[in-house]
Amino acid sequence: MAKDRSGAGDPVRTLELLWRGSGQPAPAGRRGPRQGLTVDAVVGAATELADEAGLAALTMRALAQRLGVTPMTLYTYVPGKAELLDLMLDEAYGRMERPAPGAGEGWRTRVARVAGDNRDLLARHPWIADLPVTRPPLGPGVIGKYEYELAAFEGIGLTDVEMDAALTHLLGFVHANALAAADDAAHNSHQSQDEWWAVTAPLLERALDPERYPLAGRVGSAVGGYHPQALWDFGLRCVLDGLAHLIDARPAG
Repeated sequence: MAKDRSGAGDPVRTLELLWRGSGQPAPAGRRGPRQGLTVDAVVGAATELADEAGLAALTMRALAQRLGVTPMTLYTYVPGKAELLDLMLDEAYGRMERPAPGAGEGWRTRVARVAGDNRDLLARHPWIADLPVTRPPLGPGVIGKYEYELAAFEGIGLTDVEMDAALTHLLGFVHANALAAADDAAHNSHQSQDEWWAVTAPLLERALDPERYPLAGRVGSAVGGYHPQALWDFGLRCVLDGLAHLIDARPAG
């Protein structure tokens, strides 16, 4: 079965739906929607379903059952699941808060806020981390989010291409962190870290030769398990320090 991904649907139909509230005339030549249901309602119900059970549970049949309609009814609102996913992603991005920066706020604080905002988004909608976005839906939510995030890098000494690359690098870190946190949470729902270590530690103590694996034994003992917040703090600091080094290395003027 092909993996769900963004940008896999009809680009024209998708853009028409993404910008349906922009004052553009409605596309002609298609059947009118069922009274009492809207595109927004379909997108909202699909998002709720994906939030609760993941992308695998989001099928047009399951969505129709949630809305109390037949599956064919949904196709009067969206062409298919591929276009629906783009609408869901754009809607989720559009609902992100975009606070104005404080007076005199440094770029590190602005960039860290962008990272935190995206981390919160992926916690609210874990399915987004499972959705490859090679070609993002260019709707108002996606573009508004991009505009807001680029402002965190504006005027700090990067070229336009580097601003985009820096944002992409930052969001890649957030994405990887979210996937690891989600995987840890899934494992913890069956067996906690403490329970897992209680079972495995006695065996490892007998099996591991400290002379053969001195670093693994020493560092592993110091870490003592998976610590999401510590990994987040360290990783974000590395991203910010890397940008600072790049900026500071630029010749003056």
